[in-house]
Amino acid sequence: MRIKEKLHEIIFEADTKEGKLFDVILLVLIFMSVFLVILSSVDSIYINNKLIFQNLEWLFTFLFTIEYILRIYSVKRPFSYIFSFMGIVDFLAIIPTYLVFLFPPIRFLVDIRVVRLIRIFRVFKLSRFLKGARTMEVALKSSKPKIVVFLLLVVILVIILGTLMFIVEGKQNGFENIPKSIYWAIVTLTTVGYGNVVPATVVGKIISSVVMILGYGIIAVPTGIVSVEMSKNFDKISTQSCKSCSKEGHDSNAVHCKFCGDLLN
Repeated sequence: MRIKEKLHEIIFEADTKEGKLFDVILLVLIFMSVFLVILSSVDSIYINNKLIFQNLEWLFTFLFTIEYILRIYSVKRPFSYIFSFMGIVDFLAIIPTYLVFLFPPIRFLVDIRVVRLIRIFRVFKLSRFLKGARTMEVALKSSKPKIVVFLLLVVILVIILGTLMFIVEGKQNGFENIPKSIYWAIVTLTTVGYGNVVPATVVGKIISSVVMILGYGIIAVPTGIVSVEMSKNFDKISTQSCKSCSKEGHDSNAVHCKFCGDLLN
């Protein structure tokens, strides 16, 4: 087996002894690095151990950088991995440490490494959970056009409602301008209700009541859209990673990668 194929098997798959060992070590390192960042945000701990924290962070970053480079090297189509969700997460997990000289507080952003812990589903063969995650991902992608249209309608609605409340309530009741009134409409429609701006007139209260009731219905719409797409895609998704582009989410009976066309393992 060629070196690149062997590396891909170890790094991207958890079906072999070496692959599982690699992923377990990786998960331990991720957990340790995230815990380190959390501790470093406590001044009483960080100030007294600053040098230790900095050295450990550079060590973790160095190891994750090597891993990131090996991931790029081991796939046939590197840019497919680089611009994939996990590829972007892997990159964001190392870049803050290198930018710390330009903007020191950015070091806390390495907490994004915690996202990488989702690989635990593959390592410990929790395939039904990983399969559920893939189904959700496919459902969200399929729902995107409908959700975009829905959000556009919501934006139009809050602009109309905000303008209407500005006219009805006016500056004397706290609705000082249209942007602030639109903010009130968003807060009310989403049923958050901070209460910093409230209607005082009868007409305003009636409009508020309608907006609140509308809010419950609006919240349910995206859930319904995604649920329908999930029911369509459930039991169709496998967890196999393509050795060419590293992408997953193929149909369970797929022979070729639906993203790049190469033969699957």
